[in-house]
Amino acid sequence: MKKLFLSFSLIAFTSTLFSQETGIKSPFDSAIILAEVTAEILAVSKTTGIVFRDPVVDKPKTSTRYKSPYTTSFRKDAPILGGGLALTGFGVYLIGKKKNLTLTELQTRTYKKVPFFDRGNLGNYDEQADDASYIPFHASFVLPVVMTLVNKHERHNTFQVLSLYLETMAITGALFTISAGAIHRSRPYVYTDKNGQVTTPEDRRRDARSQRSFYAGHTAATASASFYTAKVFQDFNPDSKLKPFVWAVAAALPAVTAYYRYKGGMHFLSDNILGYAIGAGAGILVPELHKNKKLSNVDIAPEIGTNYKGLSLTYHIR
Repeated sequence: MKKLFLSFSLIAFTSTLFSQETGIKSPFDSAIILAEVTAEILAVSKTTGIVFRDPVVDKPKTSTRYKSPYTTSFRKDAPILGGGLALTGFGVYLIGKKKNLTLTELQTRTYKKVPFFDRGNLGNYDEQADDASYIPFHASFVLPVVMTLVNKHERHNTFQVLSLYLETMAITGALFTISAGAIHRSRPYVYTDKNGQVTTPEDRRRDARSQRSFYAGHTAATASASFYTAKVFQDFNPDSKLKPFVWAVAAALPAVTAYYRYKGGMHFLSDNILGYAIGAGAGILVPELHKNKKLSNVDIAPEIGTNYKGLSLTYHIR
């Protein structure tokens, strides 16, 4: 029960964090949906006889303990997690301070003001595509939890795996929220198309929530969770034949999310590419830096100066 409670806490945190981007959907929609999915998985296990534990052989109360490929420590990981959460909170504060566009500012959002490579979806808003983007977005958050339940190697290190997942999402969240709050870039549907036309209502174009296109937070979050799942699975199961399939799913989910965010007019092409790269990087880098005997040379800590706020990474040569 303690592990399941931790799983639901992680889901609630990550889904609430990244639901900040649109302000349209309820922040807890993701948490509710994913909690229901996990509950159904456990219900199926009871009715079918499939259980998420090792078969009992001879000694019912003993089980093989699978050694984790990671090294974690409170001294090193607590500041990273705390710093990530603090910076995420600061980023949400910056997002909340954004203001609506004035009519004068709105008139400057034209086709020619956008780089040529980002002009493909200007002036377009597709609500159905926006809604569709939440399907892979939601699915990605439950992946690490489900994988921990069904994979015996990870299940024997549940607390460590889910703690690193929370750390990964905290870092991803900090990078996204600060960028979205500090950088002012209107969404594609705010701009006119090449013919000077626009289909989005004026009040929506001017709304403060429409002025945080840079960069694609949904894409980044999906990539972070899915690539984290694949990386951890590979590290715990280096000889598994399922690795190509797991990595394929990890790559596909954020790509589908990015496609619908682009089609919906929520983000430019460059926003999605950057979000994909940052999310995938965090999902791979955090577990990799915790590989045994490697993290001892690395320090990651929040760093705040007069004109900047972020994370510092220091590698010690020994």
